[in-house]
Amino acid sequence: METERLQRAIADAGREGRRLEIRGGGSKRAIGAPRDDAAILDTSACRGILAYDPAELVVTVGAGTPLVEVEQLLADNGQMLAFEPFDHGPIFGEPEGKATIGGVVAAGVSGSRRLSAGAARDHLLGFRAISGRGEAFVGGAKVVKNVTGYDLPKVMAGSWGRLALLTELSLKVLPAPRERASLMLEGLTDAEAIGTLSRALGGDCDIAAAAHFPQGTARADAVTLMRLEGFGPSVEARLAALTQDYGGAVLRGEEERALWEKLKTLEPLADGALLWRIVVPPSLGWRVPKGLDGFARRWLYDWGGGLIWLTASDPEAPVRRVAESVGGHAMLVRAAPDVRTFVDTFHPEAPAVAALSRRVAAGFDPAGVFASARFAGGADAH
Repeated sequence: METERLQRAIADAGREGRRLEIRGGGSKRAIGAPRDDAAILDTSACRGILAYDPAELVVTVGAGTPLVEVEQLLADNGQMLAFEPFDHGPIFGEPEGKATIGGVVAAGVSGSRRLSAGAARDHLLGFRAISGRGEAFVGGAKVVKNVTGYDLPKVMAGSWGRLALLTELSLKVLPAPRERASLMLEGLTDAEAIGTLSRALGGDCDIAAAAHFPQGTARADAVTLMRLEGFGPSVEARLAALTQDYGGAVLRGEEERALWEKLKTLEPLADGALLWRIVVPPSLGWRVPKGLDGFARRWLYDWGGGLIWLTASDPEAPVRRVAESVGGHAMLVRAAPDVRTFVDTFHPEAPAVAALSRRVAAGFDPAGVFASARFAGGADAH
């Protein structure tokens, strides 16, 4: 049995003092420092749809199942993963299709709908996993309502394979919207766009996603988007209200979807330059590129300004200092191997938080089997 094989591999590594790196489809393998000593623990065999009843709004899958297969199954039944996950492959110039659902959850990958539907961690109901001791364990449940025990799914989502190997996931799904359309405003500066999005999001139009493309990243002029979803009459009524307040043009169909797709593939930032993922209070997002004047090359805003994808010209650009100045943090996503060797992937944690992270990692992986040297903090700090 595949789970038993993985348990033996992990237990043997612990006894022999070896390090393992968990890998599913490999779409995020270029994130983090180069690794020489860690052996790859392939999880691609843990795949398949294990249970799915559309009426229950829950799907249980093997962690190695490709994301595209899960999304196609749900789409065939008029449902979706509401946190709108995406494949990191295109960010590194690779084709889509490599990402696994386990890798998506382990990396906490959430797309534009995170703004209204929550993050990946909010949709992970339960899981099966193997600890660094080689022991199988279960967290959460296969139901939407579950109030027993520790909330381990919240710990596993976004752990990047530093705590345990996920083998099975139960995820909450939602009905796909009947209609969608976006209001497009053109020519706004970053500050004007973020201010407009903040006001609109504070209203009662139930905006599903909100983004801003600065000049030259989506079209010649700057583009600000507000996406509405739901039943047709509701979408039309809310579009009318937004148009009355802000003007703009309504986009539908392929033209509308193509713009939002740019935020999944980051095609406007696909020049190979250093790529940062910066999370900040939405209303202050515009200050980050301004504070990096001379270093920032191109950037995009998602989550109403709360998420910035930014390429920089210099690995010593003060990205983290500027992000911290507005209450945010920055993750290095794409860089040359020599840069990834000396620049940490994750934003440095406060000492108390770092100490807590080490204790949590030691509880799941006391021998440091998953401390692959990919990341400087967390489990790699053993």
